[in-house]
Amino acid sequence: MNAFLISVGVVALGEIGDKTQLLAMVLAARYHRPGLICLGILIATLVNHALAGAVGIAVADLLHPTTLQWILGISFLLMAGWLLIPDKLDDTPKPLHGMGVLTTTIVLFFLAEMGDKTQIATIALAARFDSLLAVVAGSTLGMMLANVPAVYLGDKAASKLPLKWVHGAAAGLFAVIGIGTLLNAAGWLS
Repeated sequence: MNAFLISVGVVALGEIGDKTQLLAMVLAARYHRPGLICLGILIATLVNHALAGAVGIAVADLLHPTTLQWILGISFLLMAGWLLIPDKLDDTPKPLHGMGVLTTTIVLFFLAEMGDKTQIATIALAARFDSLLAVVAGSTLGMMLANVPAVYLGDKAASKLPLKWVHGAAAGLFAVIGIGTLLNAAGWLS
């Protein structure tokens, strides 16, 4: 349950103001089909985060537990810093020729999530907790908690959120997890 709840919180907070949330708003403004867009986000996130979680567990299996803890602790601290850098949508997504709203959303969201903060967080969380189902379910729920309101409320919701505070809270959560992991690796929490 710990892996699930932490994954929900970290990803939901980390996703606010992220480029994939901005993409969700753009898709909603362009297509006006919120139900299909949300379904596309769900499918893309499940596939992307399941693959990311599998990578995290594979990495955990390859490394000595103490080495993994040091790497994860440092990674969580780096993620904390990365969360403080605001995202922007580089290009307005173009409709994919001949594809419907659902397929376009799946493809664009899956690609936008590649190498994104929340995908990397999912890798690290799966390696840390060694629970693929809990991490993928939690990170997917976190993505949906952040993106469904963006699809339905668009710019109105995003402009009301104090993004610096939200990103600061997410960064703080990552920092706490990172410090705890490093203290555990050093044997101070054993």
